[in-house]
Amino acid sequence: MTIIGSTLAAKVRDALRVVIDPELGLNIVDLGFVYGISVEDGAAWIVMTATTPGCPATGFLKEGVSNSALRVPGVKSVDVTMTFDPPWTPALMTADARAELDFRN
Repeated sequence: MTIIGSTLAAKVRDALRVVIDPELGLNIVDLGFVYGISVEDGAAWIVMTATTPGCPATGFLKEGVSNSALRVPGVKSVDVTMTFDPPWTPALMTADARAELDFRN
């Protein structure tokens, strides 16, 4: 994950932990969906993914990310970009998330 913009970007990342993937039941940070966060002059840019390009929860996830980031003091605007390059794989999850979902490397 790329975090640019210091402490504020780290706070945004922490705030995104409340966004839960409805299919997998874990937060998008631990699932490895967040590819990058940058914050400059109160504007946050977030690059993220979902499990597949056809994921029906994509709109829900983007809305949750935007709303959660806007709740961070100092963030005035949010731009969320969905990408599927690189494609998401279970290897992007934290070790705890893989263990909780019983994914093996």
